Amino acid sequence: MPSLFDNLPPDLAEEFFETLWKTDSVKIERIVSKGHASPPGFWYDQEEDEFVLVVRGSAGLRFEGREDIVELRAGDWINIRAHVRHRVEWTDPAGETVWLAVFSRRESRS
Repeated sequence: MPSLFDNLPPDLAEEFFETLWKTDSVKIERIVSKGHASPPGFWYDQEEDEFVLVVRGSAGLRFEGREDIVELRAGDWINIRAHVRHRVEWTDPAGETVWLAVFSRRESRS
């Protein structure tokens, strides 16, 4: 049985992204970080809604227009609606932060 902790990359010079499952409307991704953050001035602005669960480690997210940083620790999750601009301010530099991200597109109603 596969585990989210299997085959963690030994060298994390860059954040690691791995698609675990994908359909036309849903993508499940494992992300592994270690001291990574979004580049200065960069904001995610995604077409999909994103459910994010921190499975191991910790991270801080910033949302455009808010001064506070949302801190996530193992077991914490958040829903980020499509086009809500956000960035990763920090991830734990002492160990891997393992994320499970579920991206979903809303069906258009005509």
